[in-house]
Amino acid sequence: MAYIFGLVIVALLFLALHYFTEITKEQKVVVSVVILVAIFGAISYNKYNEQQRKTMLNVVTTFNQGKDVKCDSKIVNNKNYTLSIGTYTFIGKDKTPFYGEMISASGCKF
Repeated sequence: MAYIFGLVIVALLFLALHYFTEITKEQKVVVSVVILVAIFGAISYNKYNEQQRKTMLNVVTTFNQGKDVKCDSKIVNNKNYTLSIGTYTFIGKDKTPFYGEMISASGCKF
């Protein structure tokens, strides 16, 4: 729905740009290209962030199921770590060799 709203706004911008007679045709083309590049950049950025979020949530789900998660060269599990939901960070538990260690869930794979 947001993409449709965005396309309507872009169409209105192009219509407004069409009626500005003080701007040359080349300037209109440049403005149009800049707007399109910005829009496609925003769409790409949103898709990338959505994919990163899904990956991190899959890591958290795997961890909560009691399975091992690989973070860089370390294996993280719920026997040695707890999960801080607010920051999605794995924190080493008391009385383990990993006590106080903090690992971000965004850099992990399941």
